[in-house]
Amino acid sequence: MVLPLFAPGSDPGPDFAALIRASGVSGGAPIERPLAPPGSAAGGASVGPGPLPLRHGTTVAALRYDAGVIMAGDRRATEGHFIAHRAMEKVFPADRHSAVAIAGAAGPAVQMVKLFQTQLEHYEKVEGVALSLEGKANQLGQMVREHLPMAFQGLAVVPLFAGFDLRREEGRIFTYDVTGGHYEETDHAATGSGGRDARTTIKLGWRPGLRREQAIELVVQALYNAADEDAATGGPDVLRGIYPVVATVTVEGYEPVAQDEVAQRFGVLVERGLAGGSAS
Repeated sequence: MVLPLFAPGSDPGPDFAALIRASGVSGGAPIERPLAPPGSAAGGASVGPGPLPLRHGTTVAALRYDAGVIMAGDRRATEGHFIAHRAMEKVFPADRHSAVAIAGAAGPAVQMVKLFQTQLEHYEKVEGVALSLEGKANQLGQMVREHLPMAFQGLAVVPLFAGFDLRREEGRIFTYDVTGGHYEETDHAATGSGGRDARTTIKLGWRPGLRREQAIELVVQALYNAADEDAATGGPDVLRGIYPVVATVTVEGYEPVAQDEVAQRFGVLVERGLAGGSAS
């Protein structure tokens, strides 16, 4: 392998993307790719002048109900304008009493979740006690902050964290930004490319003391409405039997909601008329 040489005025320096452009591929032809559309997936991902074929998770949401918190995510992963996967899972248990959902670059996000799970398990084994919910939120924020250089290259990861606080005996929800800052939400939250539409639906339908069935209906309706407005968000797919991943976190711990039950709650919404508004 021969290292390329550049004149002092054209040296790309430490910019790897500029080095690739200046070096060229296939006999020296420069890399020319169209810019990524600004609204693709979770904001699009590009390095240098063009996009990489990266899979992105899109919309996730969480809300409090009478027994704890419910977290849900749509199943679609996109690569630009293409549907890369129709049944991706975006909601994971962090430990027994907390859950994390991902939006953004799928590969780094899944790896971050796996490392987060390992760190929480390691802490409990070493200390003999589980980390507090606030401590878990801080730990995840530190991991997001360490990922910031990759976010500047378009590989942003924006998780959503929720759990049942055994000390306060209530569910709590935390949102994040790409710098690692985390912020506790009062009752509900959503993030991803369809997060705004999902938040609007939940805001209109949420009220204190929601029962489990009502909360599932509301979060499914929020993802459905987000999919109706955002091309990167996948709604319930009745033909393929693909429905959002929904999980509850209560004093009893993390528990995924069966797909049959999610389908049933979605059926209730269809019978009631999705345009009719919030769950009752």
